Amino acid sequence: MIKILSVTACLALFTACDLTKTPEDSLSPDTYFSNAAQLALWTQGYYSQLETPSVVTANADDNIDNQLGEVMMGQRSAANESAWTWSMLRKINYYFENCHRCEDEEVRAPYDAESHFMRAYFYFIKVRRYGDVPYYDKVIKDDDLSMLRKKRDDRGFVMDKIMEDLDMAHTLGNKNRDVAKVTKWTALALKSRAALFEGTYRKYRGMADADKYLKLAADAAEEFINNSGYTIYKTGEEPYRTLFNSADAKSEEVILARLYSTTANVMHGIQFNIKNDRQGFTKRFMNHYLMADGSFYSSQPDYAKQEFVDEVTGRDPRLAQTVLCPGYIQTGAKKVTANNLNALTGYQPIKFVGDAKYDGDNKAFSDFPIFRAAEVYLNFAEAKAELGTLTQNDLDISVNKIRDRVGMPHLELAAANSDIDPLMVEYYPNVTRSANTGVILEIRRERTIELAMEGFRIWDIIRWKEGQQLTKPFYGCYFHGEGEYDMDNDGKADLLLYTSNKGDWKGTAKQIGKDIILTGGQSGYIHALPTLTVTWNEDRDYLWPIPASERVLSGGALSQNPNWDDSTNFD
Repeated sequence: MIKILSVTACLALFTACDLTKTPEDSLSPDTYFSNAAQLALWTQGYYSQLETPSVVTANADDNIDNQLGEVMMGQRSAANESAWTWSMLRKINYYFENCHRCEDEEVRAPYDAESHFMRAYFYFIKVRRYGDVPYYDKVIKDDDLSMLRKKRDDRGFVMDKIMEDLDMAHTLGNKNRDVAKVTKWTALALKSRAALFEGTYRKYRGMADADKYLKLAADAAEEFINNSGYTIYKTGEEPYRTLFNSADAKSEEVILARLYSTTANVMHGIQFNIKNDRQGFTKRFMNHYLMADGSFYSSQPDYAKQEFVDEVTGRDPRLAQTVLCPGYIQTGAKKVTANNLNALTGYQPIKFVGDAKYDGDNKAFSDFPIFRAAEVYLNFAEAKAELGTLTQNDLDISVNKIRDRVGMPHLELAAANSDIDPLMVEYYPNVTRSANTGVILEIRRERTIELAMEGFRIWDIIRWKEGQQLTKPFYGCYFHGEGEYDMDNDGKADLLLYTSNKGDWKGTAKQIGKDIILTGGQSGYIHALPTLTVTWNEDRDYLWPIPASERVLSGGALSQNPNWDDSTNFD
C-alpha cells in the first residue's frame, strides 16, 4: 500500500527534480508520465495539501485552548494572510497537460481520478476561505500576464467546476476501499461535504442556487450510503472512543486518513497539544449531549447548576468517550484519571488520546481520519432537511445508524419538529424557521457532538451564518463554592477549591480568583479567558481577506473581500 506518510519523501524528490521545468537529465516532460509508477509518484505529492491533525485544536464556540488562533483573536489581515498559495494547483494542472503520455487509459484512470479529486479539494478550500477566486485549469506561463492578472471568478462558477472534477473522480476512481488513497467513494464524500457547505452558505444568505447544491449533496451522500459498503464502526465496548485512538484507521468507516508510523518516524502531537495547550470543551458544547434516554438535558431539574459528576451522569455514551469523565482510564493505564481541571473549562478532551507513552510532543502515531462515513450520513440528513424533503427513512439510514453505535434512541422526525429544545434555538438563532426547524436543530446537535474536534465546527458556524455565537463567554464546569469535590465519583474527594488557605490538603487544589475564575465570584461556572473579548463583524468576517501583496502583483485585478482594509489603494 502506498501510504500518505510517504509524501514528505516524494516532495523531497520533486524539489530535487522540478518537473515543471525542463531538466538536464532523462526525466523530462517528454519521457515522464509514461507508466503507472511515474504517475503514482507524481500524484502522491498531492496528499500533502490534505488537512493535518492540527484541526483537532481548531477553536470555535465548542472548544478552546490557550492559543485560540487568528479567527477568534481577530488577527486576520490582508497584510499577513498566508493561505493564498497556488503551487499545488500548478502541480495538478501540469499532470493533466502531460498524463496523455501514458497511452493506456485503464492504467491512467486511478491517477486521473486522484488529480480530479485533488483539484476539487484545492478549490473547495479556496472558495470556503475567500469566496470568489480565479479559476485555472492549465499551467500558467511566466509571461502570460492576462492569466497572471486574471480577475476572481464567481464562486458559483468555481463550485460547478469542483462538482465536475468530483464527478470525473467518481467515474474514474478505484471502487476498492483504501484509507490511504483517493477512491470513487472519497469523491462522493467530498462532493457531499462541498455541496452541503455551498448550499447552506447560500441559503442562509438568500443567494441563488442554494437548493441546487443541497440536492447535489443529498444525491452524492445517498449514492455513498447505498453503494459504497462503508458502515459505522461498532466493535467493542467503547466503539466511538476506539475509532479515534486506534493506531490503524478503521476501514469499515474511515474513507481516507493520514497514516502515521513509528517505523517511518512520522508521528503527531494531538495528545501533547490537548494537555499542554489546556484544551477544553465549553459548557455550550456539553449542553448539546442528550440524556441517554433521548430526552433533552435542558429538561433536567436545575440542569444549569448541576456540578460535574451529576452533569455527565446518564448522558449520551459519546460524552464519556469524548470528555474525561468519572471512571476514565487512559488506554494502557490501570488507574482512573480524575478530572484535575487542567482544561481551561474543566472539560478535558479524551478523543484521539491513546496510551500515556504517546503524550509527548510528536510521539503519537494513531492514524487521523480526514473523511469518514458518519460525516457523509450527516451531510445527507442535513441536506434533505434543509431542502424540506427529509423522511423518517432518511433518518433511519443516516442519523439513526450513527446513534445505533452507542445505543442511543432513534431520532423521530415528527417528534423532533413538534418538541424543540429551547437551548438549540438559543444556540442557533438564525436557523431556518419552517416545519423542519426542529429536525434541522437535532441534526446540528448530532453533527456537533459526533464530529467534535475533527475540524468542522468553525466552518459549520460560517456556513450557517452563526458567527455571533463565537463571541459568547467561554464557560465551563459549575461549582457551588469553595470546598472538597469528588471528581471521579469514587467516594473520596480529589479536588479542593479554596479562597485563601488550602491547609494541609495534599491533592489537586485550585484557588478561586487565581487558578480559576468563577462567574459569581465565589461560585458559578468556570469563566475561561475572562479578559478576552471576541468580536465578529457580520459584514466582513465570514470570508478571509485577499492578501494585499497579491492584489499589488495582479495590478488591482484581484478585488478585495467586503470591508477588509488593505494598503493597496485599489478599489
